[in-house]
Amino acid sequence: MHIGNLRTAFYAYALAKHSGGDFILRIEDTDKKREVAGGVDEIKSLLSTFNISWDEYYIQSERLSLYKEAAEKLVKDGHAFYCECKAKNAKEEGFSKDLRDPCREKGLTEGAIKLKVPESEQISFTDFVLHKEVAWDTSSVGDATLLKSDGFPTYHLAVVVDDNDMQISHVLRGHDWMPSTPIHLLVYKYLGFSVPEIGHLTDILDPMGGKLSKRKGSTSVTGLLADGYLQQALFNFVILLGWAPKDNRELFGLSEFVEAFDPMGFQTSNPTFNRDKLDWFNGHYIRGKSDDELIKLTVPYLKDSDDSIHRKIIPLIKDRIKKLSDIKSFAGFFFERPDVDKKLFGKNYIEHLGKALDAIKNSIPLDEIPKKNNFKVGDFFMDLRIAITGSKFTPPINESIEILGKEETFARLEAILE
Repeated sequence: MHIGNLRTAFYAYALAKHSGGDFILRIEDTDKKREVAGGVDEIKSLLSTFNISWDEYYIQSERLSLYKEAAEKLVKDGHAFYCECKAKNAKEEGFSKDLRDPCREKGLTEGAIKLKVPESEQISFTDFVLHKEVAWDTSSVGDATLLKSDGFPTYHLAVVVDDNDMQISHVLRGHDWMPSTPIHLLVYKYLGFSVPEIGHLTDILDPMGGKLSKRKGSTSVTGLLADGYLQQALFNFVILLGWAPKDNRELFGLSEFVEAFDPMGFQTSNPTFNRDKLDWFNGHYIRGKSDDELIKLTVPYLKDSDDSIHRKIIPLIKDRIKKLSDIKSFAGFFFERPDVDKKLFGKNYIEHLGKALDAIKNSIPLDEIPKKNNFKVGDFFMDLRIAITGSKFTPPINESIEILGKEETFARLEAILE
């Protein structure tokens, strides 16, 4: 499940619950080539993580007889036909530019079933997200496959049959499905079904340009959670990618979002996946956690975590980390002695560290050392920070030394000076 899928689920849930309706989880698994092992369980688990519950649950691959019956009715009524053409490999053979299938007039009695699209007919609907009518001339719509020869329906047929059978009132889907909508509208019409309200959500854009996509390495919801983004932060970030409340509020709980939800708030300009904004949300919710909560949440990111030390470092990093996994780079040195890259040091680091070692041994405050030795304060403390932590970006160094203790601090400084 990627960000776009999660956003659609949030909006559909809020739309249903705000209106006193039902939210249906429908697993559209009829394209077996694209099925991923464990994918269904992941979807259910992730929705539960965000407290999204469903009132009804269906798996399309368990409903094949319904689709077969609908497809055969379309053939019988003259709105579809059997086709014996082998499906083309798009990469090797490309797509046919001919929108009319050569089998439509052959009168075949077996094979795949395709929609017989009429010529020069106007078909339209009003998009409740875009707030406008969208129309097509059917001369530009191809004869789409509805039922494959293996008995599995395509998306075009399955969703229409299911929408009718499940009494769907509103459908939300990605903008990339817009070109398929005329096919669906024809199938609704030919099967004698009423058409639900249909809305196409904006595309989420990649900051580097173009639509956010898996091929560009966009992070999955599971990946974002594993990286230490809290579900509250992801929820608030995602719901504002294409929808805005009347009062420009930014922080919502699920029930508050449902109460405030208004489809008139859907935006028509494409939002950008702004990582800085996500980090802001996450930082807000991290700072709202108690120290005990953060200890539990950050343990998985540390090697050989020591509870007493962990408890001391949480107050030092709470205002600094953007995501839970940052604790490894900010505070991993407390639990594991770092490999120090000497190229990070300034040119006077030997002298700086030598004086620091003497000061710690003799209990002299480190703040006095730069003044006594005519060192630049920033350079002195940066070299000290690198020697002890292995990094330029860490919690305050004096507090870090106190937590590490004199013995470990000595060992780290001496290891550099050897």
